[in-house]
Amino acid sequence: MNLTIDIGNTRSKFAVFINNDIIDNFIYKNISIDSVQSIINQYPEIKNTILSSVRVMDVNIINYLEKSFSYFIELDSNTSLPIENKYKTKNTLGKDRIATIVGANNIYPNTNVLVIDMGTAITYEFLNSQNQYLGGTISPGLEMRFKALNHYTDKLPLLNKSDDFKLIANSTKSAIISGVQNGIIHEINGYVESLKNHYDDLKIFLTGGDAIFFGKKLKNTIFVNLNLNHIGLNTILDYNKEK
Repeated sequence: MNLTIDIGNTRSKFAVFINNDIIDNFIYKNISIDSVQSIINQYPEIKNTILSSVRVMDVNIINYLEKSFSYFIELDSNTSLPIENKYKTKNTLGKDRIATIVGANNIYPNTNVLVIDMGTAITYEFLNSQNQYLGGTISPGLEMRFKALNHYTDKLPLLNKSDDFKLIANSTKSAIISGVQNGIIHEINGYVESLKNHYDDLKIFLTGGDAIFFGKKLKNTIFVNLNLNHIGLNTILDYNKEK
C-alpha cells in the first residue's frame, strides 16, 4: 500500500493506493506530523510514500516520513522517472507538471498525450508515443486573469467564473467574464488543434481546480481526471521502489 503526498501553495493533498487504485483521499490546509499519523492510523498497511512539495519542507516532517515508512522518496529533478525527460531545464520544471504527465503515460503508455492542468496557471504538457516528455507551455490561469484585469485598471471590477457567458457580451461585467472564459476556451482549442496537425491519435487530459468547469465547454474529446498528479506520483514511487 502506497501514500502519495502533494504539497501545494494552499493545500496539502494525500492519496492512498493499493496497486494502481486510489482507495482514499485526504486534503489538509497544511501538512503536519499529526495529519500524516492520522492517515497511518487508518491505514497501517501503508509501507511506501512519495512527497512532492512546492514549499520548503520542515526537516522534522522529512525525518518523520523517513522513519515511519519502509520506503520514502522526495520527488526532485534527480528522481528516476519511467519516461524520458527531454526538458532542457529540469531543475526548474514544476514537480506537478512532471507528475501529471507520468500519470497520463501510466493510463495511455506509448501514446501521444497532452495534459492540461488548470490551476493557478494553465500548463500544457506533451509526451510523445516514444514516451518522451518534450515540454509544454505555461499561461495565466482563470483566477489570475480576472485579478489582472482588476489590478491593472482603475475601474474594472474583480469577478469570478460564471456558467452564464456568451460570445458577445452587452455589459462590462459580462464582457469581462466572456473575455476571460472564452479566451481560455479558444486558447485550449487552438493549442489542441495545432498539436493535432503534428501528432496523430492525441489523447488529452484535463486536470486541476478548474478542470470540471471547463471540461464540457471544450470541443475536443477530453478526459477529465482530477487525480492525475497522484497517479503519476504513485507510478514514480513504484518505479523507484522496484529499481
